[in-house]
Amino acid sequence: MILNITTSLKRGVLLVRVEGELDMHVAAEFRDAVDNALETTGVRHVLLNLQGVNFIDSSGLGVLLGRYKRISVLGGIMSATQIQPQVLQILELSGLLKIIKLYHSEKEALECL
Repeated sequence: MILNITTSLKRGVLLVRVEGELDMHVAAEFRDAVDNALETTGVRHVLLNLQGVNFIDSSGLGVLLGRYKRISVLGGIMSATQIQPQVLQILELSGLLKIIKLYHSEKEALECL
């Protein structure tokens, strides 16, 4: 499965838009893309737009947790928006929603961050 990742800087927040399946086959690609963007921009806050993600496995959860740990050490916040119901359920069951703040839209998240 192909994973499409786009990153951009908005209001001092790294916006990461993801489309595809976030699984063991693409977890390293996701990690590298986000880590490179963090290093390039120097920002601390990350907003994940997961509207295009229809599946996530334990490798995907692990890579999200790893990025959370990386930015939290810097005092940053990880948040997410537009999560498909099946992915939302997995994030809830995994406990990641206890550390990742959810927003209804990118606009709302960027205003709060």
